[in-house]
Amino acid sequence: MTVLCVGAFLFTSSMLMNVCYGLMTGIGTIDRLKKKATNTMSQSDEEPIPLKDVFGIEGYHTWPFPIDPIFDDYDRVMGYSTPQRLVREQQLMDNQRPSTPPELAPSPTVELPACVNDFLPI
Repeated sequence: MTVLCVGAFLFTSSMLMNVCYGLMTGIGTIDRLKKKATNTMSQSDEEPIPLKDVFGIEGYHTWPFPIDPIFDDYDRVMGYSTPQRLVREQQLMDNQRPSTPPELAPSPTVELPACVNDFLPI
């Protein structure tokens, strides 16, 4: 039982140190391994990740609970924005209240050229 406890402790502490190193350097595990393999670790220009990008801007008392964090700029933290969110924000900027959910227009279908069909299996 002691061996199992020591193994679990070592694994957990290794994972926590990996996360702490990633937050302090701004480099994820896969990126770090790629940079070490190509010997370009000294050329990295990543910034440390602020804790508010991980835990949100709520108080410290919400960190241990599994609730959705609230961010200053959700799109910047996530790295993308959905069209529905952009439309809703545009309506709020125009001081309009969203009455119905926006409908996205379907994109027109694109047919393959005839030369591509020659390479497709029958």
